[in-house]
Amino acid sequence: MLNRVILIGRLTAKPELRYTGSNLPYARFTVAVNRNFRNNDGQAETDFINVIVWRKQAENVCNFLDKGSLVMVEGSLSVNSYEDSEGNRKTFTEVTAQNVQFLDRKNNKSESEEEQVSLDDYNDVTTLDDDFLD
Repeated sequence: MLNRVILIGRLTAKPELRYTGSNLPYARFTVAVNRNFRNNDGQAETDFINVIVWRKQAENVCNFLDKGSLVMVEGSLSVNSYEDSEGNRKTFTEVTAQNVQFLDRKNNKSESEEEQVSLDDYNDVTTLDDDFLD
């Protein structure tokens, strides 16, 4: 069985570092991912996908990424549920990240300016080799 997710998109907000009761660092953030097609009106559509990352990667994400940062997230899809204060069962889906790659690159002209990588450069990422499944 295989549960693997690969996303490339931009953060919708700056991630915030949090800690569990046992002092384990984690961060939750949302990645805006463009779909590979346009709707009937010719508009590109975007999915907003929730991600959770743990430990040192969570600290790095919070220290180095900001709203609009381009990232590649590799992980697995998790479906979780909880009971709210009124006793209703709530279900939510998120990606549990094993790896978060920072795709924005520093521009050679100035350390304070960043060169943005276009999402269009990564449209073929969904094409997988047969070796990927081994």
